[in-house]
Amino acid sequence: MKVIPCKIIRVPDDLASVTSYKPADEVNPSEVGMNQEEVQAIWAGVEDLYRSGIHPAISFCLRRQGKVVLKRAIGHARGNGPDDTPNTEKILATPDTPLCLFSVSKAVTAMLIHLLDERGQIHLMDPVGHYIPEFVASGKENITIHHILSHRGGIPVPPRNIDPEIIFNHDEIVQLLCKAKPVSPGGRRTAYHAITGGFILGEIVRRVTGKDIREFMRESVQDPLGFHSFNYGVPEKDTNRVAINYYTGIPLMFPLTTIIRRAIGASWEDAVRISNDLRFLQVIIPSANLFSTADEVSRFFQLLLNKGELDGMRIFNPLTIHHAIMEVGKPEIDRTVMIPMRYGAGMILGNKPIGMYGPFTQYAYGHIGFSNIFCWADPERDIAVSLLTTGKAMLGPHLIPLARLLMRISRYCKRKPMY
Repeated sequence: MKVIPCKIIRVPDDLASVTSYKPADEVNPSEVGMNQEEVQAIWAGVEDLYRSGIHPAISFCLRRQGKVVLKRAIGHARGNGPDDTPNTEKILATPDTPLCLFSVSKAVTAMLIHLLDERGQIHLMDPVGHYIPEFVASGKENITIHHILSHRGGIPVPPRNIDPEIIFNHDEIVQLLCKAKPVSPGGRRTAYHAITGGFILGEIVRRVTGKDIREFMRESVQDPLGFHSFNYGVPEKDTNRVAINYYTGIPLMFPLTTIIRRAIGASWEDAVRISNDLRFLQVIIPSANLFSTADEVSRFFQLLLNKGELDGMRIFNPLTIHHAIMEVGKPEIDRTVMIPMRYGAGMILGNKPIGMYGPFTQYAYGHIGFSNIFCWADPERDIAVSLLTTGKAMLGPHLIPLARLLMRISRYCKRKPMY
């Protein structure tokens, strides 16, 4: 019987030796209606996920009632990958280590689009071609911005047989998408736009504001909220601080390999390799390369929980948040990922009895990222959560600990009546 290999890391017996946090950053659980046992159970779930050997680094932040309950990192930002030797230099991850959010970037990009709508610079129901005239080619004249946001834009996958490194050339991929023939009319089918939608939305920002989306983010969100690393790519001086991503887990086989390549235009291994390329850290990829700490992305979702205001700074109007988290249609099988999904206009929504963010999370909204990255807000529990990981595995021994962690968060952050 053939044994399927699983790429895992070396997990030390003493997890405290690879755990980083400052007790002063975390409130007493009693301040947010929890007890120490409940908080410890949640953190023990993070430790169990790390013990699976799939993630060289995990950064985790949990806010409840606007206060930090857990803000910790475990593992190594660099140097403890499955192919590294014991002599490879190891750098511990800390809560200040920036990690790539991958597809969680989509939720943030979507909110910038909603902000333009709030300011009257665009209208979500306008055709994309109103702002990018060449986009109407090949029958795309009726595809709206809202269709793109809600993964119903009809262009879910990149053109076949493209070089995966085309993502480093914004203008070239935008023109390819403008020429592309849609696989379905706008609004007709739900199919996750893993890479494509972000480039179109980023181009709309550029055409409307005259600024790239990185600068628009800096002016509209990053600087007003005092975020250090919450943007697309990282400054050159910070590239050595970024956590490395590692290919881990059980190698994928057909049909998963075909689904992944079709969705992102690259193999799983190539996606991991590209994510560590210096160019990936420098360019703008609106759907995939926003870098942040777990604390900062948790603060961003706290901003949304607060209906657009954080630390006395208003970024969004409450109605803008409402538009972003409204369900756009009944749950249905997504034609890209081939599982049932609930979408808002830029957000992945939770569900009941089991949802993307744990059991009975029907009011939760946020996004997931490649791979095992979960960032969300749950107004019913008054929490803003970010789970950032550097092991890139779809299959492996981490799946059960991950499910248990999400269940513990849902269980120990008790619900309050919504209506």
